[in-house]
Amino acid sequence: MSKRAIAISAHPDDIELMMAGTLLLLKETGYEIHYMTIANGSCGTAVHTKEQIIEMRGRESRNACDYVGAIYHPPICDDLEIYYDRILVSKVSAVIRQVDPEIVLLQSPQDYMEDHMNSVRIGVTATFCRNMQNFVTDPPTPAVETDVAVYHALPYGLKDQLRNTIHPDFFVDISSVLKTKREMLACHKSQKEWLDHSQGLDSYLITMEEMSAQVGELSGKFNYAEGWRRHSHLGYGPEDFDPLTQALAKYVRVKK
Repeated sequence: MSKRAIAISAHPDDIELMMAGTLLLLKETGYEIHYMTIANGSCGTAVHTKEQIIEMRGRESRNACDYVGAIYHPPICDDLEIYYDRILVSKVSAVIRQVDPEIVLLQSPQDYMEDHMNSVRIGVTATFCRNMQNFVTDPPTPAVETDVAVYHALPYGLKDQLRNTIHPDFFVDISSVLKTKREMLACHKSQKEWLDHSQGLDSYLITMEEMSAQVGELSGKFNYAEGWRRHSHLGYGPEDFDPLTQALAKYVRVKK
């Protein structure tokens, strides 16, 4: 059976913006890749009804997954209803147990949006209790004992909520998969209109490429890159268990 990696984010298109390049490279090295957004994108519009935008954004996420051969896991709540509570932790933990991943990719613990940061807390706890048989998930799912490593992407805009730059532990060269990452993001067609309206972005595709280029410049080596920080190993696996940098060794530059 292939090793498995899962990316978990708050909203549809969050994975494509900050994580998809690394996820694609893991697939190239033989990992089975999984994709989950906790929220359904219900607030990501200025023109559509709630029901319309939920259907649209769910379809866009599934299209992105189909395009790259990722396994899609449906969202579990509306936008701005991502709270750190037992209900959401139990639902995400059930997914973690079902997937039984070796690598979990999450957003940055420091970010401009509470939904993003709450998703991180949920993902961290859901992974931590994967092997706790007395924690009941929804749906009930047997505990798993696999060692796992958790990694945090850079925040959107590369800064925290107080405008401080977040520096990664290591960089992953995504130059070879940038075109595919762009095509994944382009599946989220509804978001060009919304981001232009809400955040003044001329083009979400151009913005993604510019951020990837900025991270590449920070690496001092790559044209386009994603940056990552590894979560503490405590409760997850051995201290030296670092499957992401091992699997992608030829694409990785550790920050000096």
